[in-house]
Amino acid sequence: MRVFICEYVTSGGLRDKPLPETLLPAALQVRDALIRDLETLPGISTILAYDDRLPKPSEDSVPVGKGDDAWICWSGLAHEADVVWPVGPETGGVLARMVRLMNESAERLIASSPAAIDLVSSKLRTAQVLAQNFIPHVPTYTLDAVPADLKGDLITKPDDGAGSENMRAWPSREALPRTGRLVVQPFVHGTPVSLTVLVRPDGVTLLAANQLHLSHLVGVLSLTGVTVGAIDDTDGTLAVLAQKVVAAVPGLSGIIGIDVILSPSGPLVVEVNPRVTVAYAGLHAALGISPAAFLPELIRDGRPPAMPHLPRPRPVELDLR
Repeated sequence: MRVFICEYVTSGGLRDKPLPETLLPAALQVRDALIRDLETLPGISTILAYDDRLPKPSEDSVPVGKGDDAWICWSGLAHEADVVWPVGPETGGVLARMVRLMNESAERLIASSPAAIDLVSSKLRTAQVLAQNFIPHVPTYTLDAVPADLKGDLITKPDDGAGSENMRAWPSREALPRTGRLVVQPFVHGTPVSLTVLVRPDGVTLLAANQLHLSHLVGVLSLTGVTVGAIDDTDGTLAVLAQKVVAAVPGLSGIIGIDVILSPSGPLVVEVNPRVTVAYAGLHAALGISPAAFLPELIRDGRPPAMPHLPRPRPVELDLR
């Protein structure tokens, strides 16, 4: 079985732009982890495209050079593959476009549905769906709808941003910017956590709860690292929360991320990532097994064995600086 790993940044999606220093380390770690995990499975080989400004990841990788159309290259490679695993940012509809393209070319995708991606790509719409389903979450507003009585530190971020992209902190409502496609959230004190969740037709499994490490420099918040498997969920609270979020957003599939704040009042959902996040890069080491082994798309008849009981993950540090 041939699997085309199409990670947007490393596969040439930004070939006509400078490579982003803030995104590249995480993108490389995720791509390389996917390659390692897939190639440990019997009968699996990988197909890769790569931005030719980066080192060649394997001998038969296909370069995307200056002037090349990465999307045409990817479509051709998807036709050659049995399975495609697209990974990209939600920003600007990139991930949804990737999935729609691959759906035209490949029989099997390891991906959420375009409808699910479109929904959770908007932090505002995600918060509205969570509220409709009585799931505790961080309140989210547009710039022109911030309540007058919202006091204290505030966070702004693009409505369709990925991860900590362009996330800023502000001391008050009065200090907020006046324009932009931004959402506003109150700054919630607590531990920032990313849940790595496996979504299959037969159920939802919390694979690891990971502590996020953020830097705060002159109002700019950045993700500097992740401790995969650092958070204990002995009582199952986070696993139940993950199940509720997946039930509220039909079409989520594969290995996804759910960002949460562990506040004094309990866990609050911040956003949903309909794809693997950077925590995936440490998941195999934390679990002691390739998480790709649990994906039905990689089983020829589409019916993987039942999920085993997983031991508590061993904490694994990822440095993104």
